[in-house]
Amino acid sequence: MRIRYIDSPIRYLRNEVFKAVASAAYDEWSSEQINHIPFVIIEGDFPTYRESVTRERKIVSERVRLALGLDLWDIDELNGFSRDFDLDYLKEHKLPNQALRVIPSACESCEEKSYFVSNTCHGCLAHPCIQVCPVHATSLQNGLSFIDQSACIKCGKCFDVCPYGSIIKNERPCVAACGANAFTKNPENDKAIIISNKCVACGMCMVSCPFGAIMDKSEIYQVVNATKEEEVYAIVAPAIVGQFGDKVSYPQIVAGLKQLGFTDVKEVALGADITTVVESEEYVHHVLQGDQPFLATSCCPAWSKFAKRELKELKYCVSESSSPMIETAKLIRQDDSNAVIVFIGPCSAKKQEVAEPKLAGWVDYVLTFEEVDSMLQARDIDLSSFEVDDLEDDASSDGRGFAVSGGVLAAIDNIMKEKYPDLVFNTDRAENLAECRKLLLQAKFGKRNKFIIEGMACPGGCVGGAGTIQNQNKTARHVKQFAASSSMKSSSEVYDKIVK
Repeated sequence: MRIRYIDSPIRYLRNEVFKAVASAAYDEWSSEQINHIPFVIIEGDFPTYRESVTRERKIVSERVRLALGLDLWDIDELNGFSRDFDLDYLKEHKLPNQALRVIPSACESCEEKSYFVSNTCHGCLAHPCIQVCPVHATSLQNGLSFIDQSACIKCGKCFDVCPYGSIIKNERPCVAACGANAFTKNPENDKAIIISNKCVACGMCMVSCPFGAIMDKSEIYQVVNATKEEEVYAIVAPAIVGQFGDKVSYPQIVAGLKQLGFTDVKEVALGADITTVVESEEYVHHVLQGDQPFLATSCCPAWSKFAKRELKELKYCVSESSSPMIETAKLIRQDDSNAVIVFIGPCSAKKQEVAEPKLAGWVDYVLTFEEVDSMLQARDIDLSSFEVDDLEDDASSDGRGFAVSGGVLAAIDNIMKEKYPDLVFNTDRAENLAECRKLLLQAKFGKRNKFIIEGMACPGGCVGGAGTIQNQNKTARHVKQFAASSSMKSSSEVYDKIVK
């Protein structure tokens, strides 16, 4: 269940922290004022969320540090939030190449995967749970099934065959959500640990943890300070439509971003149009006319990194084309090499992508929709109140469609029909990393030869990213409407206009 779309205490606390950090940047709070944030958010002497006010404030203080882009305090420093911040350092601080962090003081050391029989067991005559258990850990006791935990090997076969669903699977939410198998635990206290060289920063663990113990670092403070002194361009992902309300139009979003201090706003769908043409040519020349077995798209950074690792010796089959974000940034830098560029999107993995050494310098900062929403709240900006005119389209319908799973392939399909109508075009796609792994395995063993395959780490595609505010299905409808409204339908129209 996607708990992040519920107005839970986790969502409230994240929002309050982001708002406070945005206010600290806009209003130039002192170090002392920043240190006081946990006491503003957690008021009084009695706990609301945990067993003590001290622990609640400790966790909020760690959230503040991450929201400022800093590392966590040592876990035993319960009063660590009383230290000073170097504000000049903060203004220039850049995120490292690992966006996600577990907050140890917030982690509840959840029980690892186990299966147990609930009180809804009917004691059926077939008792298939007993028959399928490979280690005889399941038996009948007093006419009902019973699982011996000391013998159980957690295979889940009993869970799969129970006709009444009476066997319960209990698993750490972060582990269950992580398709990259990037979690382990601290042997001393069972708290979750992210394995950095496996993590692709999709953020599904973060939005699945019911204790809010996982958080991505933010660059709100740095972006706000940059807008005060430099020309700062916002490049926005197509999934942005609908994020700030059903009745908030894209031109109103642009007006709101300019009110926050951004010099100008460009659609990342423009870069998607360029990527579409590049990858279609890659597919034709390297796969259909060459000896490369298949082509995997490059647009989702979590998928791209994951695919290269899973494919191993076939990692060259992942497209080396730049992502739409990078392509858009390149166009801006052609006109203004000194511009500060901020990507605004649904994706925590973008924070990791821009920190990759080979991509350094194209995009300066990354903000999620959730973070921008908090900035708007901090400035009391109501997007629906703006009276605006329609804007000239930056991108095509196809480029805007990248936000929804299958959108990349649909865009490439249109290019292929235009330029190579006689060629056979084979496609396949998957969303969420567990399903992506299955698709990659099929490709690795020759079952997707001559295919172009699309992967999205998040359910539904970018519309289901970890930094989104609205439900993915609702956002997908907005994206499709926005895409259909473009005056340019095919990526080739944009490419021919901009690149040639």
